[in-house]
Amino acid sequence: MARYSAFLGRRVEVHYRASDILLPASGIFVADSGRSIFLEQSFVQRGQQKHFRWEIPYQYIVRLQEKVEDESGGSANAKASAISTELKDQVSSAAASASGGAPALLPLRNRPKTA
Repeated sequence: MARYSAFLGRRVEVHYRASDILLPASGIFVADSGRSIFLEQSFVQRGQQKHFRWEIPYQYIVRLQEKVEDESGGSANAKASAISTELKDQVSSAAASASGGAPALLPLRNRPKTA
């Protein structure tokens, strides 16, 4: 049974897991196979119309919501940057807890070369 079929044809925003990272994706909800959802995004690159379509399995979906298009771009941009900052904080706190509090990148020490 297709769990998300109510979103067919609508512009949606999906937050999904990729390993330890939470990624956002937005586009037109084009299909629901019962195991995965399919999003499509159209854009113009170097004067040519391009289509990008990707599949997100159900088990990786964290949040799926309809994306409402505001006519007032100013408040939408402020809200989007606040959400983006919140997501970055969540991702970094999740990465820190997964690593046991150790820094993500350890500095390399300059070791003396041996002959």
